[in-house]
Amino acid sequence: MRAEPPAWAQAAALLEEAADLLVLHRDFAAAVERCEAGCDSLGPGPGPGPCPGPGHESFAEVKCSLCVVGIQALAEMNRWREVLSWVLQYYHAPEHLPPKVLELCILLYSKVREPQVMLEVGSSWLRAHANQSLPEFGSLLELYLAQVLLPLGRFEGAEELVRGCAVPDSEQQLQLLGTIGQSRRRWTQREETRSAAEEQQDPATETLLGVLSQKLLTMLTLLRRALRSMSNHFYLLPYKKMLLATFLLYLVVVRLDPASPTSLPFIYKLVQLFRQAWAAVLSPVHRPPLRD
Repeated sequence: MRAEPPAWAQAAALLEEAADLLVLHRDFAAAVERCEAGCDSLGPGPGPGPCPGPGHESFAEVKCSLCVVGIQALAEMNRWREVLSWVLQYYHAPEHLPPKVLELCILLYSKVREPQVMLEVGSSWLRAHANQSLPEFGSLLELYLAQVLLPLGRFEGAEELVRGCAVPDSEQQLQLLGTIGQSRRRWTQREETRSAAEEQQDPATETLLGVLSQKLLTMLTLLRRALRSMSNHFYLLPYKKMLLATFLLYLVVVRLDPASPTSLPFIYKLVQLFRQAWAAVLSPVHRPPLRD
């Protein structure tokens, strides 16, 4: 029996610890640390192409599993923005990502509604000739189209990608092109419907704003008349009634609880009214004549 390399054994042990921390203990930060230590112990390693020699399959599987656990732990901590850069630091190039890691990244960024993050990475991976011979290539191409290109409206890029890639099944290529055409038509219909709705909404909005403006102007006019009438009535009050109203206003202010935070704005307004009333009472126009 051939002994496994020490680096592989260390990485496998760290993978087991990271999986336990993720699933059993829910310690996501510690799980990411174990995954980073395992990937560092394995080094860059070869790409996802055919196995160059004995031991490479186990090497690639362990590293891929470490990245999968790390991605899940980062997502659990809501650190999904770091996922792509975190993975690329161990594979250095998008075309070297394992199919499982690429699939997980596409699904993650699609779920958080940030599919544009995977535009260049997915295109680079799918255009690499070494990846087009992998059995997962067809499913990843469909996933990339459905979750990244088509939701972003990149229809021309999608058709160019499908025609440029060496899709093993010509029937699948025709099916993908048909899917792109259907998505383009639905996109166009939505845009036309949205434009028509906006055009219909503008006159209705202008009419509504005109009605609201007219109502507001009428309310302001009525309010101005009411204030003018109250002001005229206020100045016709005798001096004693004015003083009594001012005294009652002072009692209202004093009886309020000044320690209540909700009463502070109201107290401030009442004090201002009190000062205005007091100034009106003591003004030369309303001041009572002096008697000998």
